Order: sequence, then C-alpha cells, then structure tokens
Amino acid sequence: MIALAESIEVGCAAEVFLATALLHQEQPERADFTIPEIVATVARENMTGTLRSGINVHASQHCVANRQPNPAKHRMLFATGKHTRRLLLPGDEVHPERTGKIFPEAGEIPEKYLPLLEWAKKRYENSRGEATTHGSSSEAGSAPSQNQDTQNPQRWLESLFALEGLGKEYWKDVDPDEFVRKLREGWE
Repeated sequence: MIALAESIEVGCAAEVFLATALLHQEQPERADFTIPEIVATVARENMTGTLRSGINVHASQHCVANRQPNPAKHRMLFATGKHTRRLLLPGDEVHPERTGKIFPEAGEIPEKYLPLLEWAKKRYENSRGEATTHGSSSEAGSAPSQNQDTQNPQRWLESLFALEGLGKEYWKDVDPDEFVRKLREGWE
C-alpha cells in the first residue's frame, strides 16, 4: 500500500477535476475524454489511497456543468457526449441551477497538483472571449464567473432560440391557413 505524503482530505470532485486536467495536459490534441479514462486516471494518481465509489458519479453527473444538478452543483466539467467529458470553458452552456465551483480550492488538493490547478485556471482564462465551440456541439457564449451565484435562465434556452426560422425557405410560398385547411379535409 502506498503511504500518502500529505494528510489532505481530497474530495471526489477535486480528484475528478485534477484527473481531467492531467488528461488535457498529457494529450493536448484530444478535445475530450471518456468517463472510464477519467476514472482510470484518478486510480492511477491514487490521491486518497483508494478508488472511491463516488468518483464515477462525480465524473458522469456531479461535476458536469451542462447537466441538471443531482444534487451537487459543481461546474468543473462539460459533457461533450453521453460518456465524454472535458474541463469547462468560458463559452460552454451551463445549466441554470449550476452555481458551484469551477475549480477546486488550492487547500483542497495535494501540493504537488498546485501547478496543474494554475495551468487549468490559465487555460480557462485564455479561452475567454473565443468564439468557438471548444469541441462541443453547443454554441459559444459567455459562461458565468466562478463567483457568480445566479444564472440567466434565458441562457439555458439559447440553443433553442438559435433554431428560429430554420427551414423557412421550405414554407415561403405556403399559406398556413390553406395548408391547415387541406390537412383537415375529410375530418368529421
């Protein structure tokens, strides 16, 4: 058994965050990682001396900004697919009820990971203002700052508003009343 050099109680969210950040550093060409890859990295790093059962649920739900909170409200990761995650970036869509941390506090992680935390914060800050989707299917916008306690409920519906007028060219010469009248022909 490996003895831990520090007696810091590292939370599952912090472990998941650090593992995902490590994966981004080790494989910068990749946009995202599978949940099993994140869990395997947590196991490899062995920050707590054991792989806790809560790690998987933190990677799949509790830390994911664009999922409904259940119950945790962390905003550390972004779901790019059903089973893929990456660190949150400023342009990512965030569920309106997610108001938690984007980064773990420095005192919540072992000292050897402090440079990784700083790297992740710089990565986040350097991504501010970029008009890209950061490898996701959502439209870019401005994500709330870590200290912001409230969300704009309109932000959650932004992608639906973007659909307004889609396909209008197919209906440009169709009278809506005449279309409905024809659909209802023969109805009793």
